[in-house]
Parts: sequence; structure tokens; C-alpha cells
Amino acid sequence: MLGLVLLYWIGKYYYKLAEEYSKSKWGFTILGILSYYGGTIVFGFLFVIIAEIISPGYVDDFNDSLLGLLALPFGALACYGLYKYLEKTWIKEDPRNKNSIDEIGKSQEKLEA
Repeated sequence: MLGLVLLYWIGKYYYKLAEEYSKSKWGFTILGILSYYGGTIVFGFLFVIIAEIISPGYVDDFNDSLLGLLALPFGALACYGLYKYLEKTWIKEDPRNKNSIDEIGKSQEKLEA
């Protein structure tokens, strides 16, 4: 149940971000959720590989629920990183932020005319 609430919040923030910059809302919502799962999967693989190299057979006795809890912050970090990357990229591409050197200091009414 906690996982569904987390996915809801991730989707909500990606939906709002895509809506603000006129992008595909549902596409980026799904991308945000996939980035969370991607981060947890990458952490899981790295953890298992490192644990098996250090101590062979350690993963056989490891609790799956604990691995899921350990992977949660890494999934959230991957999701946050992608969110900030998209936000930064879209701010640069936003035509509202592009001002010509000649337009500096002019009022908004003169620019629209």
C-alpha cells in the first residue's frame, strides 16, 4: 500500500511538471514511475553483485523485504535526478525565457505589439 502512495506522488509531480511546460503529461508520468523502478533495480543488481563478490552465498539468506527497503532511497534519488534534469532542460527551452539583447528594458506591452 505504501508503494502505491509513493507511485501516486511521483506521478503527480511529473504530471504537473509536464503540464507546466506543455509536454506529454501521461508519458512523463509513466517515465517518472519507470525511473523509480529503474533506480531500485540498478541498486538491487549492484548490491547482489557486490555482496556475492565479498561474501559468496550471502544473498541466499538475505531478506527480500529488507532489500526492497534498502533500494527505496536509490529509486527516489533516481526519480528526483531525472525530475531536476527535465526541469532544467525545459526551463532552457522555454520560449518565455528567451529575451533578445534589444528587448531588455522594454515593457511587456511593447514586446507583444
